[in-house]
Amino acid sequence: MREGRLRRDAEAIFRAALEAADPYRCVRGALEGLDLPEGWVFVVGMGKASVPMARAVEEVLAGRIAGGAVVTKYGHGGKLGWIKVHEAGHPIPDEAGIRAAGELLEIARGAGEEDLVLCLISGGGSALTPLPAEGVTLEEKQRTTELLLCCGARVEEINALRKHLSRIKGGQLAKAAHPARVISLILSDVVGDSLEVIASGPTVPDPTTFGDCVTIARKYDIWRYLPETVRFRLEWGARGEVSETPKPGDPTFSRCENILVGNNRRALDAARSEAERRGYRTLLLTSMLQGEAREVAKFLAAVVREVRASGNPVRPPACLLSGGETTVTVRGKGEGGRNQELALAMVRELTGLEGVVALSAGTDGTDGPTDAAGAFVDGETLKRAQALGLEPEAYLRENDSYNFFRVLGDLWVTGPTGTNVMDLQIALVG
Repeated sequence: MREGRLRRDAEAIFRAALEAADPYRCVRGALEGLDLPEGWVFVVGMGKASVPMARAVEEVLAGRIAGGAVVTKYGHGGKLGWIKVHEAGHPIPDEAGIRAAGELLEIARGAGEEDLVLCLISGGGSALTPLPAEGVTLEEKQRTTELLLCCGARVEEINALRKHLSRIKGGQLAKAAHPARVISLILSDVVGDSLEVIASGPTVPDPTTFGDCVTIARKYDIWRYLPETVRFRLEWGARGEVSETPKPGDPTFSRCENILVGNNRRALDAARSEAERRGYRTLLLTSMLQGEAREVAKFLAAVVREVRASGNPVRPPACLLSGGETTVTVRGKGEGGRNQELALAMVRELTGLEGVVALSAGTDGTDGPTDAAGAFVDGETLKRAQALGLEPEAYLRENDSYNFFRVLGDLWVTGPTGTNVMDLQIALVG
């Protein structure tokens, strides 16, 4: 098989995964299987997939919606009938996100005991609903978010701080809606599908504490760089001088139901089916991939080399699949995202292998602050790069994976997909 055909197959496999994680289909299917109470429905939503999720709600519950609003990332919006759509900043929060989060909170507070608050939650919801805690400014939250994103912290660690600097996260949206019934339909974008991590768990008890936040900031050596107000709030909270987020056992959650409607594993299963339909022997390595993108790249490349050399753990034609969310410790000043960095770190590892193509991409269609979902790499990438004067190590030092692959024409640009179930890696050995 030539690399051109392998690349087309990788694209088709990725698109099959996206279709399985389509938020409209996931939410519509969930709603049709629920025994919903009578009465008015108030809709609140947050995340990159909130608009198609809300569209499904409007179609299934037409005539029962008393009000609603959702917030999504710039460029991921659209027009709805009864539910208002906001667009806001991601991954760095902005003023538009504050206004949108405030409206969501007011809608939840306006629901009565006989009403239903339907909460639509997907990845990106944390950044899109900043609503800083009392005494904390947006600029201070932005600075804190930037530090956390650049230090290599895991998403659950980032979200622990977000919850304790917010008025809506960590179960506080559910608290605002109480005593109304709350049903949350959740599209997971986190490893292990931890409900308290997805969008910082606005309708889920929060097991993390102010003390955990202090530990995380010190662990990544960013404590001294945090804004003074943020440090004071975390310290006061750790001493019990600031109210904690609602914890397990809080009566707030007695009328809350959280339902997972889609995740990375669902997307991977569809990818596997499409790969098998195309004649590949498939091996699903994991849906819980984590770690520094460069180190993960070495592992994945080693498995590809083993398949090519010995036919283990699966004989060619083979499709190796994985999913999850890696991290990048940013030291340079280039452009890129974790998927492009992972692909760039595979360039030299795959050099010289014939009939091999790998794709790492985000299911939301954006990788970091770029317009690409990810990038392709094959056994000829290094040779083509060097012919153009490009050395992968130099671009890795600057975290400039986007411009490396842009010059080669190897970026995978899908545009906003409307879903978000973390990242996928597809490696084909022809």
